[in-house]
Parts: sequence; structure tokens; C-alpha cells
Amino acid sequence: MAEPAGEAAPQADGVSEEAAARPRGFRLLGGDKSVHQALGGGKAADVLLWKDKKISAAVIGGATVLWVLFEVVDYHFLTLISHVLIGVLAILFLWSKATIFIKKSPPNIPEVKISEDLAVNVALALRTDINQALHLLREISLGHDLMKFLGVIVALWILSEIGSLCDFLTLFYVAVLMLHTVPILYHKYQDKVDHFAGKAHVELSRQYSVLDAKVLSKIPRGPAKDKKQN
Repeated sequence: MAEPAGEAAPQADGVSEEAAARPRGFRLLGGDKSVHQALGGGKAADVLLWKDKKISAAVIGGATVLWVLFEVVDYHFLTLISHVLIGVLAILFLWSKATIFIKKSPPNIPEVKISEDLAVNVALALRTDINQALHLLREISLGHDLMKFLGVIVALWILSEIGSLCDFLTLFYVAVLMLHTVPILYHKYQDKVDHFAGKAHVELSRQYSVLDAKVLSKIPRGPAKDKKQN
């Protein structure tokens, strides 16, 4: 009687038989973390995973309009901001004046302020990211982690090649599109992607072991004492 109960437990916890039988060695997100959790689990994650379709579509639509205005129509950012502000202020001013003649209440324009909590949260988030980046650069500079060094070099080289092919606005637009497509596609095909990523990880690890034994292990590294102190 104990065996059927043990077999039914994974289904009771909401885990499929395929997921339970799946090898648990490699995960792109690490462990059983979901895509939503990896994206922060908040409102931004809902938007990127199209859980709030209206906001997600609005973000994509707004980014597309801006890209068309600046790249296709060759509109300038400062000109656009100035024209938008001129139009909004003119409409509100004329509306406020018109209410005097038609004897209606003036438009209720709310007072917008940046709260102290919002400013502090943004500053703390930026501080954390900047400190992590500085720590990574220090570790690389001290020669403690060769893999991170090679990874950063390759990433910067790829970024420089992309920058030579397109300008910053186009790159930003492509990044917005990818943020709204890659996470939802990975969420849908996570098992298949993890399966192929696991194979690639094993092959890359094997190639790195060969390279480390023949070349990388012979390269002088930073002092071991400084690494232990950190």
C-alpha cells in the first residue's frame, strides 16, 4: 500500500511525471525557479510574460511608435518633447480659459510628485547593481576568475560589433522586443530549451577542461592571499 501513495505524491504537489523523471542536473534559471520568479515576480514580470496583455501591448506599441518617429521619419527627440509639451500646455490652457465663459469647473489636474520612497528604492536598486558590477570588475582585474574574464571580454566584443551595425535607439528597440518575446517563449518551451542547454553546457565544460589543462592553467594568476581575504 505504501508504493501507490509514493507514486501519487508528485501529482498531488502539482509536478508532472515528465518533470519528476527529468534529470535535474542543469537548469538555465537554476533549481526549480520559474521564469516569473527569475524576472522579479512583480508587475514588470507580469508585463514581460504578457500576463497583463494591455500594458504589454502598450509598451510594444509605444516603443514601435518612438522607433518609427526617430529612425524612419527622422524626428528628433528634443523636437518631439517640445512639440508634445506645446500641444498639451496649449490644450490645457485654452480649456481652463474656456471654462470661464461656459461657466463650468476648470479641469482637475492632479499634482504629480516623485515620492521619497520611490526615489530611495530606485537609488538602492541602482546602488546594488553598480556595486555588483564594480565587484565583478575588481575580481577580473585581480585575476581571480578566468571564466568571468573571458565571458566579459566576449560580451563586450559582441556588444561592440552590435554597436557598429546599429545605433543606440535601434538597439534599445530590439532589446524591448526581445524582453517581450524571449521570456514568454522560454516559459512555453522551458523543458526543451533546458534539455538542449544542458547538452551544450556539458560540451562547453568538456572543451573548457581541455583548454584549461593545456593553456589556461599555465597562465599566472593573481595572489591567492588576496582572494582568500575577499
